[in-house]
Amino acid sequence: MRAGQEKSPAHERIAKVIARAGLCSRREAEAWIAAGRVAVNGEIVASPARNVTIADRIAVDGRELPQRERTRLFLYHKPRGLLTAHADPGGRPTIFSALPKGLPRLISVGRLDINTEGLLLLTNDGSLARVLELPATGWLRRYRVRAYGRATQEQLEGLRPGITIDGIRYGPIEARLERAQGSNVWLIFAMREGKNREVKNVLGHLGLKVNRLIRVSFGPFQLGELAAGEVTEVKTRTLRDQLGERLAAAAGVDFSAPPAARAPPAPSNDQLQRARKRKPRGRRRRARGEAR
Repeated sequence: MRAGQEKSPAHERIAKVIARAGLCSRREAEAWIAAGRVAVNGEIVASPARNVTIADRIAVDGRELPQRERTRLFLYHKPRGLLTAHADPGGRPTIFSALPKGLPRLISVGRLDINTEGLLLLTNDGSLARVLELPATGWLRRYRVRAYGRATQEQLEGLRPGITIDGIRYGPIEARLERAQGSNVWLIFAMREGKNREVKNVLGHLGLKVNRLIRVSFGPFQLGELAAGEVTEVKTRTLRDQLGERLAAAAGVDFSAPPAARAPPAPSNDQLQRARKRKPRGRRRRARGEAR
């Protein structure tokens, strides 16, 4: 590890350190470790449970962990038809293959379903991504929804305290009927969690079939007039103000470091497949997605 990381605790999990360096998320770092891509002091790491210190030399694919760069956040208007992933074994197109050239290596704050469009936050800091996607952070996600069927405002008000569907508890939802359009209705949905396919599951419970889902805001950040496929960076001063001291401290952000060198490439599809085979079933985590 290099200068610029000395503020880290004396002992940290290696996947967390890799994420803080801006190479990937903690989950991706664990996959890299399982694929045999990570070494500490010249020896391949066998487990993501390994703790490291600032005295350890960490390398990915034979390249020393880069100096941690300044924490950055980008707003991206995700089009429909793109997967929120760095690589897909099935060969489907991803958001990262569609991003403009010249950006640093970025990871997404949560996910959007392949057919969901709208605002997606991207950052070079894996720890910031983790903090912002946690329900405990309390940032409201707001969506515009077009759905086939009919609903009343009274039905939507019933979602305010939360609802349990097929044994899954969904937290409080703010929902408003915007207008009817032929056989469809347009709704405004807002929530602070974003469980997998939450919007579709909740509206399906009310007899509605979602046929278009657009995220228009995430916390204080708005989609606004950003065109589909476009990306814009949040100014450092704005990001610092919007995070506040509590979230900035929880994420361990660094606004003073210089830009870093380009990170190693994402794992290939073959590497991802090998990592899945090597990971014990009992330790597999259920993939957590944003509201779908």
